[in-house]
Amino acid sequence: MAAGSLLALLDDIASVLDDVSVLTKVAARKTAGVLGDDLALNAQQVSGITPSKELPVVWAVAKGSSVNKLILVPAALAISAVAPWLVTPLLMLGGLYLCYEGVEKIAHRLFHSSPSDGHAEAETPGAPAAEAVVAAAPAVDAAARTSAHTAASAQLDATDREKIRGAIRTDFILSAEIVAITLGTVAAQPLFTQLAVLTAIAFAMTVGVYGLVAGIVKLDDVGLHFSERKGDGTWPATVRKAGFGILAAAPWLMKTLSVVGTAAMFLVGGGILTHGIASAHHWIEDASADVAGLPGVGVLLGPVTPMLLNAVAGIIAGAIALAVVTLAGKVVGAWRGRGRDATA
Repeated sequence: MAAGSLLALLDDIASVLDDVSVLTKVAARKTAGVLGDDLALNAQQVSGITPSKELPVVWAVAKGSSVNKLILVPAALAISAVAPWLVTPLLMLGGLYLCYEGVEKIAHRLFHSSPSDGHAEAETPGAPAAEAVVAAAPAVDAAARTSAHTAASAQLDATDREKIRGAIRTDFILSAEIVAITLGTVAAQPLFTQLAVLTAIAFAMTVGVYGLVAGIVKLDDVGLHFSERKGDGTWPATVRKAGFGILAAAPWLMKTLSVVGTAAMFLVGGGILTHGIASAHHWIEDASADVAGLPGVGVLLGPVTPMLLNAVAGIIAGAIALAVVTLAGKVVGAWRGRGRDATA
């Protein structure tokens, strides 16, 4: 009797685990697009860090991301059980913040860029300079490199900490969308299955995204290591050439990720906003169907149209949010100034 009960229990556990595995794969497919945006955004957020601090910064953001998941998973389960109507408005607030941050970044680049920024960009090493960079690199002992890296990475300045906080805030919004999409996939399942799938997605997302981000930001170090390969023959020469190629491509990759990351803010944020407004969502669907029906170009433009319209909606929403925040800041500043004058 006891043996039969144990076998039945094990069969139930196996069945639940099988359900969790299947649902996790389904949720992973549905969240793949947001994960791609998450990767581009986070790589862009931590770009521009001093090389010796890159991994400590990525590690700090990854820890913050883990805390985000620890907050979001139980919060999502609680909200879906108690007040499911709150999920969409909360996501829309997060989407609006993403759009605001994207427009703010562009405005800062256009109107507040310092001469040093342009100077730094002008000095970005390209393909012709890659070999010169390697040739000029001092032949430092490996232990000395490690020691210098440890000493420099131990101290993160205010700019680094601000980048970390910004990256964690952005991660919170993207994670919230991924958790919401995952929860929608498992909404009809028992609570344990929901929790298991959400936990699996959250863990895989954090490890996968920040592992790739760490690899991207240290790509130039990989190129430098390859370019310093000793020896004669075809293989060492090929490795060195690959290293020079990586060194030449790394700056352009980071520039590309910066653009893609900003675009992802509008794509994701605008997409959240338009999905939350039924009329806008239906209009975009109808417009996409009309474009897809165009002879010749419909096949190419049809899939791109909703993304472009979501991005335009995100830019408009972000511009309005930035204008409101800027105006509110000026009004509050003027009010405080009058208060200080009256007190004086």
